[in-house]
Amino acid sequence: MIELMLQAEQTLGLGLLDQAERLYEQAAAADPHNAIAIVGLARVRLDRGDRPGAHELVLRALSVDPENATALRMEARLREVLAGEGLVVYPPQKASAPARRGLVARLLGRDR
Repeated sequence: MIELMLQAEQTLGLGLLDQAERLYEQAAAADPHNAIAIVGLARVRLDRGDRPGAHELVLRALSVDPENATALRMEARLREVLAGEGLVVYPPQKASAPARRGLVARLLGRDR
């Protein structure tokens, strides 16, 4: 999985958006709780100029990992930009303590 993510990051850095998107989608399909892959998909959308689509994906990443620093910064900036374009976008809902505990359990492999 790490190699796939590194390859996706490299292709995105080279501007190969279609290839990067495929790689991030593979990573997200293999692990739907991979917030980093979902943020990668959001970055691809952003590079294509699809700010609302990028925001939607960032919100999805935050639903998986509410404390993902990259997703939090990206969401705040996208919300600001979208508001400047006249689109009303609300901040993400704060995760409840049980949701956070569920994330920790999944990360530790104790949710089974």
